[in-house]
Amino acid sequence: MKIAILVEGKTEKAFFPFLRSFLEPRLRGNMPKLNPVIYDGRIPTGDKLQRRVRNLLSGRRADDAVIALSDVYTGTTDFAHAADAKQKMQTWVGEIQNFYPHVALHDFEAWLVPYWPRILQLAKHNLGQPAGAPETINHNRPPSVIISDVFERGQCRDSYSKARDAQRILRDQDLGISIAACPELKAFVNRILGLAGGQQIP
Repeated sequence: MKIAILVEGKTEKAFFPFLRSFLEPRLRGNMPKLNPVIYDGRIPTGDKLQRRVRNLLSGRRADDAVIALSDVYTGTTDFAHAADAKQKMQTWVGEIQNFYPHVALHDFEAWLVPYWPRILQLAKHNLGQPAGAPETINHNRPPSVIISDVFERGQCRDSYSKARDAQRILRDQDLGISIAACPELKAFVNRILGLAGGQQIP
């Protein structure tokens, strides 16, 4: 099975090795080929998204399914909340079968917040973890901004780099911790498990 996953950029690309490592023992013998389709910024909208999905699902090298993984916080006012983002992506694509819209709420870095001690270790700071569930951090100050701020305020020499530091934060961590704390991440992972015939996470 081949699953194309439309993602927004460098941070999400850095996530794929950890996602595969989490899925492989749960899908022994049935691990799908995950085909990340990387965009520099945000995934297409409107008719462009529909055309991209149709192209991925057709032809000799067609994927069996397409997942679109969009941030809710895109720097625009396109999406008010997670349900709105998923509904709009589905509307743009229309009745094409085997398309599944998913979101990172409000951006991918929400899925890094559960590893706050590791973030502080890398940033060399002692700032308290943001209150509440990671996916409740919103448009006003999204998780990517909060994590960037910790790196700027910390004793480390470097600013937060999405590709580099996402990998450093996730390395040797249990992805199940973030899945348990982030319902949208759990829905995304369960989608892949379900498509591949695996047992979903309760």
